[in-house]
Formats: sequence, structure tokens, C-alpha cells
Amino acid sequence: MAQQIDATEELLSYVRDVSLRDDDILSGLREETAQLPGGAALQVMPEEGQLLALLVRLTGARRVLEIGTFTGYSTLCMARAVPLDGQVVTCDITDRWPAVGAEYWKRDGVEGRIDLRVGDAVETLDALLDERGAEAFDMVFIDADKAGYPVYYEKALGLTRSGGLLVIDNTLFFGRVADPLADDPDTAAVRELNAKLSGDERVDISLLVMADGITLARKR
Repeated sequence: MAQQIDATEELLSYVRDVSLRDDDILSGLREETAQLPGGAALQVMPEEGQLLALLVRLTGARRVLEIGTFTGYSTLCMARAVPLDGQVVTCDITDRWPAVGAEYWKRDGVEGRIDLRVGDAVETLDALLDERGAEAFDMVFIDADKAGYPVYYEKALGLTRSGGLLVIDNTLFFGRVADPLADDPDTAAVRELNAKLSGDERVDISLLVMADGITLARKR
């Protein structure tokens, strides 16, 4: 029995044809983001955005925290999935890129479910802990600067309720985590987090070989 499938372009195209549910608002934001410097590389794949929305619905999440907004594509996907009285708190170091997505959030009618926090992520997470208390969120999505991942994970875990879900993007980091010659700070930080997650008995984990690596961690 085969242990894996060779993901050819033809097969990936087939998967997208039969499983991706897209629309003009989502595709419009992706296309505008792709025109920005580094936009195509930094934005999440449409399949990942759809997965995030599914995870919100599967977990019944009402309170979602996102660390790293960029142009807010994943924010939009998750805001669509929370209940009408739910909320996505999304954090970014600048309001420059989220301003791109804000127009699409408004067009989609979900801007009222999104709370954008601008500033240093650690300071924002500390402020949220003071403001809302521990275990205030049902689901957390981490997709920010990689060097900060180990710290973001610890703070996010404290903000996640028991039974809640953390979703961590880029945990394969372009394959660099498996390259012994790659020792830059970003790769080292992702490796550090992956090693920590492997033995962290506070969570149940699964690393999905999808996009650039997506780790799911359920808080026990």
C-alpha cells in the first residue's frame, strides 16, 4: 500500500476543482494581496483559509485570536465562520496591510465581528490577558514573524481554553527545518517550537503536510 501520494500539478488542480469553495470577495482580496511586495508568498493559500473556517465551525469557536493579520484573508475566512455574536481578535504590528483587507471585511458584512489590535504582538497578548483573563479564546491562529513563535505559542496557550485549538502556520518553513545548514533565527525558532510541541503534554498535536506545514494543537 502506498505511503504517500505524489502531489503533481494535475492532482492539485483536481483537488482544488472538487473541494475549493471560492467567491468574488475572497478571490478579490487574494488578487489584490498578490500585487503587494511579497504578497503572494505571505498570504495563506485559499485551501488553508477554507480549512481555518472549517476548524472554527468544527470546534464551535465563538472567540478566535489571530496573531499576524497581514491583509486579513484568514481573518475574513474565520470571521465568516464564527457565530453572528462571535469575534475574531486579530493582531498585527502595523495597520498598513490590514487596511487592505478591511475593505473586503466591510464588503462581506463581517467587519463588526473583527477586532484589529495594532502593536507589538507580545504587548498585545499581555494586554488581552489583563483585559479578558486566561483561557478567554476557543481557537488561536498563529501566523506572524517566525522568530517570535516560541513566545507567541506560550502566551497563546495561556489564552486558550481547555479543549480549545491552536493552529500554527509555516511549521515546515519552506523545508528549511529539515536542512541542517539552515541556522537563521526564523528557522531556528520554528525548529525550537516543533521540538517543544513534540514533547508538550499540555496538548495533543498533528502536523499537517499541507501548504507550508500546519500544526494543530488541542489544549488538554
